[in-house]
Amino acid sequence: MADLGASLALATGIVLLSEAARRTAKAFAKEDYALYIIEAVSTFQLCACTHEFKLLGETGRLEPQIGLTLTYVSTVVHILTFHGASCNPSGTLEGVYRKSFSARTAAKLIACQFIIAYVARHVAVNIWEFGLSEMHVKHKLYGYKCFDPINASVPAAAAVELACAFVLQAAIMHVHRFAEKLRVHVIALVITVLVYAAGSITGAVFNPALAFSIQFPCGGRSFLEYCFVYWLGPILGVASAVLFFERVIPHLSKKETHQNGLAYQNGLAEAPPPGKKTQ
Repeated sequence: MADLGASLALATGIVLLSEAARRTAKAFAKEDYALYIIEAVSTFQLCACTHEFKLLGETGRLEPQIGLTLTYVSTVVHILTFHGASCNPSGTLEGVYRKSFSARTAAKLIACQFIIAYVARHVAVNIWEFGLSEMHVKHKLYGYKCFDPINASVPAAAAVELACAFVLQAAIMHVHRFAEKLRVHVIALVITVLVYAAGSITGAVFNPALAFSIQFPCGGRSFLEYCFVYWLGPILGVASAVLFFERVIPHLSKKETHQNGLAYQNGLAEAPPPGKKTQ
């Protein structure tokens, strides 16, 4: 419990400092600069906190139910404090598709996400150097090594990340059907369920920048294999969800409506005139 307390205190400090930085950026920075600052700070918050909670899970310091509770609570906190930042290259690319911002802006945002993900990786190691808990001390003794996060073949792992991204994107696209105060909790619940279902296979990251920070440093796989699983999988998952719900489903619905209309017209054509009896 001491390790858990230390990790929670550390994560709380990261969130508070990040929130202070975001509020300062919104208050004093120009709007164009504030966009990138908020994205960078939020990505750092996400990666740094996840590094700490991932370490808790890998060292067996968490019961499964406590780990899932942390996933849910931290997701709610992140969503409520990100001020609209996506912290996810897949989400940023979707923004280009929806013309929320230009390709040039998206490229800068994605660069911020990956640079800060790399920075968060090294900041986490520097924090562990202080030995704030017994877990940190032991992790330092083992050279900050982490285990191979993929427990399946590379194609299967990529399919898992794709499926997770697809489900999450589908939830995001339909969450507006819920009352506004419930939307954050619906998304947090979906992410928690995905972590429970796929966490033992790939870690259930479905975020290329976050994976670059917390999974890529681990041994056991090549850089290209990690790219295939944690970059290509989630991007295809988001793209397929958008295509399915905004192109395929409407097309099928329109086709079905058209066919029903033709059937109705044919039925009228074949029906006998009023007052005339059929043989």
